[in-house]
Amino acid sequence: MSAVSPTRPLADAAAHAPRHDWSRREVEALFALPFPELLHRAAGVHRAHFDPAEVQVSTLLSVKTGGCPEDCAYCPQAQRYHTGVQATKLMSTEAVLEKARQAKAAGASRFCMGAAWRSPKDRDIPKVAAMIREVKALGLETCATLGMLSGGQAQALKAAGLDYYNHNIDTDPEFYGSIVRTREIQDRLDTLAHVRDAGMKTCCGGIVGMGESRRQRAGFLHTLATLPAHPDSVPINRLVQVEGTPLAEKNTAAGLDPFEFVRTIAVARILMPASMVRLSAGREEMSDELQALCFLAGANSIFYGEKLLTTGNPDTERDLALFARLGLRPMQVTVDADGHDHGGTVHADIAECARSRAA
Repeated sequence: MSAVSPTRPLADAAAHAPRHDWSRREVEALFALPFPELLHRAAGVHRAHFDPAEVQVSTLLSVKTGGCPEDCAYCPQAQRYHTGVQATKLMSTEAVLEKARQAKAAGASRFCMGAAWRSPKDRDIPKVAAMIREVKALGLETCATLGMLSGGQAQALKAAGLDYYNHNIDTDPEFYGSIVRTREIQDRLDTLAHVRDAGMKTCCGGIVGMGESRRQRAGFLHTLATLPAHPDSVPINRLVQVEGTPLAEKNTAAGLDPFEFVRTIAVARILMPASMVRLSAGREEMSDELQALCFLAGANSIFYGEKLLTTGNPDTERDLALFARLGLRPMQVTVDADGHDHGGTVHADIAECARSRAA
């Protein structure tokens, strides 16, 4: 496959169909396009699959915070770092249900439960499964992010009614060992395979601004775009530097050009045209102008209100004001028996990525 030409015009709609055979060279060539050309291409792909004026609105809840044994250099929930995050026990089913009822009353159709575990123990699965069944009984879609899963655990969660599972790959495989030493990236890929094999949908992305190079950002997106199935949602996190974490001490996020973040969004949109590309952590520190560029580049999902696990998130009023200024509106969806999204009711996710605490 030849590299991307900066002067090649946008092809017809068939060219916007999802591909899984991207070469790393092609991905790097996309990053190297002139900024206006890259945004033009990404916007064209976005329009071929979505209404560019609609944004999926998501909200966040953590059902078990802190105390994680991993050493992720970005994460304030790692117990080895002194970040001020206090570990909590798993919430009771009734407490989770109360949050789910509130979410449904506010117009949510999907509820996701996130726990700060490296991986759940087998004895934890029945507790989470009970939450899933009870939330499902409210008429909500269910989502969870619990860390790494075995094949049997994934099957058990699916049997309980779980629809979506979030599990980020964090960064480029070449850079992974610089960020995490307590697991291998293959562990993440194995969990994603277990989730797909169980018949659940995936939410998978990562973090930029951790000191990686552009080539490594290309490698991160290339890994996602060449999975057997593209993630249904792709959260792109801009590192939030939390005091006490190794990356905060290195101040890596200061070196990330905002335009490079927009390029990452645009390339993600081109590589995974039918996926939701989500502006995840880091929005609190983004200007309205930077967020607007991200929407132009193909982002069509955000976290809305509430605190993003252990890092801040723009308040609801600011988001509503920005939507009004840009002429954007929350995405309207309904979900049929096969899990396909169609126009209808407000689609608001509750949670995302308990495994990317600082992002």
